[in-house]
Amino acid sequence: MALDKLHILPSSNTPEVILNPDGTMRISGRAIDESRTKFSEQLMSWIESYIAEPAEKTELVVALEYLNSFNAIFLASVLKKLSRVNEQKKQLVIKWYIEEDDDDLLERAQHISAAFSIPIEYIMTDHIQDINLS
Repeated sequence: MALDKLHILPSSNTPEVILNPDGTMRISGRAIDESRTKFSEQLMSWIESYIAEPAEKTELVVALEYLNSFNAIFLASVLKKLSRVNEQKKQLVIKWYIEEDDDDLLERAQHISAAFSIPIEYIMTDHIQDINLS
């Protein structure tokens, strides 16, 4: 069965998520919800199906204004699961946009990268909201 595109609209507490079976993926906005929701279950289920037959190149763009501890753990599990793409001799590229003065978020991203041996390209920017991700 072919995997459909997953588009989860943002709320005041959850980010926008766009996952395409062609390997282009994006998580952007605010991640401050502190509950396991249909949002997280839907996201993990889609990724599980995707990694069964990933595209030759998977590119994930992360651009979060805010990421609390609870969601940092969830995002780490998403990235760990996506890293299985590399085990299939496919390419995984992660681009993480971070505001210049957000040392906490940079530290969390670096911790996730080191903990799971996932290479991440950090792109420093003045304002996350000004980034054109389309």
